[in-house]
Order: sequence, then structure tokens, then C-alpha cells
Amino acid sequence: MAEDLVAEIEALEVKLAEAKRAINSRFIGQERVVELTLASLLCGGHALLIGVPGLGKTRLVETLSTVMGLDGNRIQFTPDLMPADILGSEVLETGSDGSRAFKFIPGPIFCQLLMADEINRASPRTQSALLQAMQEKEVTVAGETRPLARPFHVLATQNPIEQEGTYPLPEAQLDRFLVQIDVAYPDRATEKDILLATTGTEDAQAHRVFDPETLSAAQTLLRRMPVGDAVVEMILDLVRAFRPDDPAASDRVRETVAWGPGPRAAQALMMTVRARALLQGRLAPSPADVIDMARPVLVHRMALTFSARARGEDLGGIIDDIAGGMTRTEAAA
Repeated sequence: MAEDLVAEIEALEVKLAEAKRAINSRFIGQERVVELTLASLLCGGHALLIGVPGLGKTRLVETLSTVMGLDGNRIQFTPDLMPADILGSEVLETGSDGSRAFKFIPGPIFCQLLMADEINRASPRTQSALLQAMQEKEVTVAGETRPLARPFHVLATQNPIEQEGTYPLPEAQLDRFLVQIDVAYPDRATEKDILLATTGTEDAQAHRVFDPETLSAAQTLLRRMPVGDAVVEMILDLVRAFRPDDPAASDRVRETVAWGPGPRAAQALMMTVRARALLQGRLAPSPADVIDMARPVLVHRMALTFSARARGEDLGGIIDDIAGGMTRTEAAA
């Protein structure tokens, strides 16, 4: 059994390496973003991509749809978008014999990879239309529950600088995203490569590496990967360290964090550390994987106190400092 598991993991690692190369050929110089996005798909989760316009977030999602062999749709979120525009609606249809009956017209959410572009521009009522889909992988319209395609993933984007006319995502919806991925500006050398690759007469084309069945099998295999006791304990220590009312919390956390991550954050870390190990060609996760995944998994599941925001504190920096401190403590031990 163990030998079969190792062989399956090694075969999956080869396909993942090919997928990364295919994505990186069109989404240049953002290996960290590609790795985190692939990790979210391997875990069967959803990802929130945050970055200024023009950094290629839409291009990344389109490329992922091709490489992973998923049926993709895109929704541009706007203030006048309604839940029915996402889920679909029933219309009254007249038959050839004059009879009338309601017919369900599926919305764009009935796909395998949904891009929710600028998700915070829609009203809370419309945003909430995604909650059931993201958690239960089904939607309820006109009293009837309809299953979504499997696998089903949401990749949502946000613009962090233009906040006028936006509606911040509620905490319950943020918690549904497995990871928050910050898409930063490329460095000078990378930007030069982007210019040369995208302004000529030919553009790199991605090719299909996975299909829905293979991805679903990979998601099942990921859950079979062994996780050592040391990694499990570190996940628990890390998550509990950011809860201000927990005895393990430091004075800094008590002074700066209004509320911390719940059990879903620990579950997300447990899954993403396995995915990171797979993507890097290893058979099991290590404590270093926990530290590396701490920020993308935890940063959107916490909130600063009013006084901490007034002082200009940054959640990402706090997570990095405390996680780094745990690494030093473990090394000293």
C-alpha cells in the first residue's frame, strides 16, 4: 500500500511540474502566485487574488482553465449585478401545444472554474449568492437544490487601491477562501520578459495537462498523504497563537488582533502544506511548509483592533514575525 501511494504521488508530481511550466509560459515571473493557485485547486478550494489592475490575474485564470482542462466561466461583478445573474433563474416557457411550464436557465456558476472578477464591487446580497456554492458545491433556486459540476472552484479577484463603490467581503465569505494570494508588481527583469513575450505577433499558448477526472483523483490522493505529528502540532500551535483569548497568545497578539482564525484555518493549513510538498516534489510536508503557508492561509481570517489599525500595524507582518519566531524556537530546541 505504501509503495503504491509513493508511486501515485511521484506520478502526480511529474504532471504538476508540467502544469507549472505550461502556466509559467503565459504568466511570466510569478512562480509564487502560480504555486499558491495550483495548491488551492489541488486542495479542492477557492482562492482570492488581490492586486492592482494589469498584473495578469485574468490571464492566469484563463490559462489555468486550459491547463487543468476545466470548463470555465467569468463574471464581472458590478453594483447592479443580481443573484439571478450568477445562479440562473426560472422562466415561463410556452410549448407548441400552448401549455406553459417553468424552465430553469442555468447561470454562469454552473461550470468547473468560475472567475469572480472584482468580487467586492457587487452588493452583499449578490456576494452571498456564492456562499452556498463555495461551501456545499450546490445552489438553491426557486426552492430546488441543484448540484454544481465537480470539481468546482472559485478564483476571485479584488482591486486593493480603488475602494470607492465597493462592498468589503463579509468575514463568513472570506473564510470560504482557502488562501489569499497577493499579486505584486514584477521586478524589472521579469517586466522586460513580459514586454517581449506579449507585444509581438505571437503569444505563447497553453496546452492541456489535466482533465477534471485527473484533478479529482489528485485531490483524493492529496488527502492520503501522510502528515507527521510535528507538522500537525505546529499547525495547531500557529493557529492558536493568533487567537487573542487563547492562553498561548502573545502580548502582541492580544494588543493587535481583534479576532483570530477558527478551525477552518487549521484545516486549510493541513491541506495546503501537503499541496506545497507535492508541488515541490516531496512525499510529505515539513514544518517549513507550515511557516511558508501561514500568511496566505491566515491573513484574511483575522482582523486588527481599531488601535492597531490607527498605529499602522499590518496583519501580514505580524503573521510573518510570529511564524518566524516559532521557527527560531524550534531550531533552538
